[in-house]
Amino acid sequence: MVKILPSEITPEHVFLNRRQFMAASGALAGALALSACAPGLGGEPASEIGALQPAVAATLGPDKVPAALAYTEPTASSGQDELGDPLNTFQEITNYNNFYEFSTSKEAVASAAASFQSYPWQVAVTGLVNNPLTLDLDDLYARYTQQEHIFRLRCVEAWSMVIPWVGFPLAELLKEADPQSNAQYVQFVTVYRPEEMPGQRSSILEWPYQEGLRIDEAMNPLAILATGMYGKPLTNQQGAPVRLVVPWKYGFKSIKSVVSIVLTESLPATTWNTAAPHEYGFYANVNPAVDHPRWSQASERRIGENGRRPTLPFNGYAEEVAALYAGMDLTRSF
Repeated sequence: MVKILPSEITPEHVFLNRRQFMAASGALAGALALSACAPGLGGEPASEIGALQPAVAATLGPDKVPAALAYTEPTASSGQDELGDPLNTFQEITNYNNFYEFSTSKEAVASAAASFQSYPWQVAVTGLVNNPLTLDLDDLYARYTQQEHIFRLRCVEAWSMVIPWVGFPLAELLKEADPQSNAQYVQFVTVYRPEEMPGQRSSILEWPYQEGLRIDEAMNPLAILATGMYGKPLTNQQGAPVRLVVPWKYGFKSIKSVVSIVLTESLPATTWNTAAPHEYGFYANVNPAVDHPRWSQASERRIGENGRRPTLPFNGYAEEVAALYAGMDLTRSF
């Protein structure tokens, strides 16, 4: 039984004229980042969105600002996940981000990512497929139904959030690419633009960022490609314009700003596993019984709450995904 049901409400940004909207989305994402960090800006997300219109209009011209973006409060179909945990606010989600391509400071990512250009954009699906694809954002919206997916995000650093993503199952894209019989893994690669991503000019990690899944993991309906959050397009700091979300794994598996998806026969290298294999395994399943070498994973800090809460196996999605790992020693394949 799948506990996470996408909302039947089609997200606002899917209704927009796609070409006009996506031309605006880069400016909108930058304005979101700037407004979220502006001194003295507080209150509910509605006030933040309302404050964006002048910034977007100044960039695009007032006659080119999509009317649907003028400027409703970010919305979700429910205020909680299937466990009854409340959603994190738009403000919390967009101002506490790990995105080392921009900054190693979670609070600084939004401002560092403000000028990143997320349009035009293409995602290529290649490798062991019978139908290689190169899709732009219009294609992603036209071909795949965008729906809401309320998922918990658990970081390997032992903090967590509940986020109402907008997107579509990764399996839909992979099925269209038609994997060959010997395809066993799926590799994902982030865009490489050191001129826009200051973190990529450092040597803290090998760039571009890479991640991977087994193909059966990638085909699980909980693995999605997200294009939005709270009914709005992704902000730059969240991984605009398209990112992977794999809710039963630690957050670093959910690679951001994806440009390449490659199906392979052999296990792909992944960035954090390459950087520190004794600390970050390929699988990265949320497992409270396996500690990080430098801290316990038995509990977590939910952003916006006081104290800590117990960490759930597979981040609470064991019913949907535990069968993928039947017979594996999850203390070794961590």
